[in-house]
Amino acid sequence: MRFITYIQGGQQRLGVVTGQEVIDLNQAQPQISADLRTALRAGQDLAGAAKAAIASNARRVPLASVTLAPVLPEPGKIVCLGLNYYDHAKEGGREKPVYPWFFLRCASSLLAPNAKALRPKVSERLDWEAELAVVIGKTVKHCTMDNALEAVFGYSVFNDISVRDYQKKTPQWSIGKNFDRTGPFGPALVTADELPAGATDLRIQARLNGQVMQDANTRDMIWGVAETIQLLTECMTLEPGDVIVMGTPAGVGQARTPPVWMKHGDVVEIEIENIGLLRNTIEDEA
Repeated sequence: MRFITYIQGGQQRLGVVTGQEVIDLNQAQPQISADLRTALRAGQDLAGAAKAAIASNARRVPLASVTLAPVLPEPGKIVCLGLNYYDHAKEGGREKPVYPWFFLRCASSLLAPNAKALRPKVSERLDWEAELAVVIGKTVKHCTMDNALEAVFGYSVFNDISVRDYQKKTPQWSIGKNFDRTGPFGPALVTADELPAGATDLRIQARLNGQVMQDANTRDMIWGVAETIQLLTECMTLEPGDVIVMGTPAGVGQARTPPVWMKHGDVVEIEIENIGLLRNTIEDEA
């Protein structure tokens, strides 16, 4: 199943995608919340409701006609990994980390698909990062490698846009990762049953103005989804509606000679095989 969050009448709605059309899941199945995180936290049967809605004569609208929101607009926690691909660690001049470089993003940094990402006044060093996003569907603590993937509801696409000079102002990366409108997320949330276990062996790309800048495969991650969940739940409880952003492969702008920074009018696309295409335009802050 594929779910989206979209705007209708000034309100966020939860939709299920069928072909090139969308069904308002709350309207078709009123027992389901119109908010994805609320539905996940309540343990609502989203997959069952989506199947019933698709099988019914519920009203459909063209997918291309709706205004998308971030697929999960207000996650509980957004835990990100740095240096989680061997080649990206190498291009940054580092060896394989012995433990994941975890940092946090805030919901206020998130951005909808097709919306304009913001190049801030204070920096010109705006960089892209193609990443796999994991959405948690169960409350879990002390997972094992054998049961960790049971916590995953589904997967989406994320662009961990980074303001590089601010990222490097301190050993903690968070300040460069939390500028407003720098976390494109979506367009769809694909349930885990539609993808290989742990979303492995999927092609992941970043394109800038049509030029391929990153081209890798999720099998190249140092820490896969199961091990990442196992490590995180050693220290924290993961809850429905939490998000894990799994790191980026080689090919970012700061590692190029000369560096390539995104500028006003650029179009950045992140695509992950069988999950979706996330597109945004860059806009200078007024």
